[in-house]
Amino acid sequence: MEIKKPAIEASWYRVLQPEFESAYFADLKSFLVEEKRKYVVYPPGSLIFNAFNLTPFDKVKVVILGQDPYHGPCQAHGLSFSVPDGVDFPPSLRNIMKELHDDLGIPVSHSGNLEQWAHEGVLLLNASLTVRAGQAASHAGHGWERFTDAAIRALSVEREHLVFILWGNYAIAKSALIDTSKHLILKSVHPSPLSASRGFFGCHHFSKTNEYLCRHGIQPIDWKLS
Repeated sequence: MEIKKPAIEASWYRVLQPEFESAYFADLKSFLVEEKRKYVVYPPGSLIFNAFNLTPFDKVKVVILGQDPYHGPCQAHGLSFSVPDGVDFPPSLRNIMKELHDDLGIPVSHSGNLEQWAHEGVLLLNASLTVRAGQAASHAGHGWERFTDAAIRALSVEREHLVFILWGNYAIAKSALIDTSKHLILKSVHPSPLSASRGFFGCHHFSKTNEYLCRHGIQPIDWKLS
């Protein structure tokens, strides 16, 4: 029987094909089928690989790592920290926009949709790519982390001079996957209102990212959102 190719961008499929063909990923698919039978799952199936599809492997300049998708209605669309046009800013995203303004003077956008960053080369990756409605981290520990770790590891090995932006202890733990002799890691506390005032505000990660890219002859990110 012919195996159906996942709806993921071609360069990422090349990198992640062994994961798609692994036993753990088959178990993950079975888990998701059962979850969707019983519960509402976010994001919609067509957007699960949105981060990869908007930012091909060879176009990645920056990785911003989140934990799992937003679990409220209409929020998740496959990009870490981002929400679709017309959806209210979640608190963490509001703080990200504040830091962007304070760091680079960029006006706060009316929309929390970060797709423009994705097209600029910012991989907006969550460690888990799905979640049960209303239950944060409900799909953690079922295989997504292994899949996204493979993506991070591949970027570290095959690419050079990337910036990995890690906010909060969960994301910072992924530092072990990244070769710091080839890439820059920027760390701070999470932008959540519970922690943002303890080091996220004033971290200047947006300007530091562009300084690093420019230093290595790479076009900087246009962080402005229309």
